[in-house]
Amino acid sequence: MVSSSTRLTGLFGHPVAHSKSPQMHNAAFAHLGLDYVYLAFDIPPEAIEQGVQSIRALNLRGVNVTIPHKVAVLPFLDELSDAARRIGAVNTIVHEQGRLIGHNTDGIGYLAALREETGFTPAGQSVLLLGAGGAARAVATQLALDGAAQITIAARAVAKAAELLAPLESLTAADAVSLSGVVPAEYDLVVNTTPIGMHPQVDELPIDPNLLRAGQWVSDLIYNPRQTRFLQEAAARGCLVSGGLGMFIHQGAEAFRLWTGHPAPTDVMRKTVESYL
Repeated sequence: MVSSSTRLTGLFGHPVAHSKSPQMHNAAFAHLGLDYVYLAFDIPPEAIEQGVQSIRALNLRGVNVTIPHKVAVLPFLDELSDAARRIGAVNTIVHEQGRLIGHNTDGIGYLAALREETGFTPAGQSVLLLGAGGAARAVATQLALDGAAQITIAARAVAKAAELLAPLESLTAADAVSLSGVVPAEYDLVVNTTPIGMHPQVDELPIDPNLLRAGQWVSDLIYNPRQTRFLQEAAARGCLVSGGLGMFIHQGAEAFRLWTGHPAPTDVMRKTVESYL
């Protein structure tokens, strides 16, 4: 039961109606008997500063941060973890005695899930990332840290993609290209980091799947639907595919630990999310 001592956590994004984070985290809190609750807050871009300040004003324990706020929240935080500083984006905020600390658990969560589901290891591989938002920053940086030989960022605006190169160039070969001119078949792994294909626009595609080749790894960070049309088309062309649910679970588990100090019950979290998809 929610009481005056219940610790409040939540999600900052726009939109958030599709998110299964509230169900996942609330099930985990209940399973461990923790007096916490998790809510979703739809905050438009022009109100993100007020949103971040409300963490202090309302004494929230912390929040997850999703599209389109992962970079926009940075100026309003007191401190960044090493991962968040290197990536240049935040997906989790922890409120510690009036100080707001930004973390990023996306990259570690992504690679943990990809290895678990497909056996992919980044060392020596070439990677194409579709999109240049906060999630792309996290995934690209973690891939580079784990030894990817080449990382290409493709976006409609090349200048935006180029902004992601700075933290990569000391780690691996990296470049930015236009989404319209990219040749996906040249890469070992293709990753959709955009929201294209997310519920309810489930028929949309980030690129023409005919540009893929059999034997490639193809992953999508979207978890609703569990397998996007992009992954369905890739699998039909002989690609090894991985959806976004595993990353969602693993990054959420780390946020849960940061807020509560307890290891997350990932089996409960996964079963809960699957029941809503």
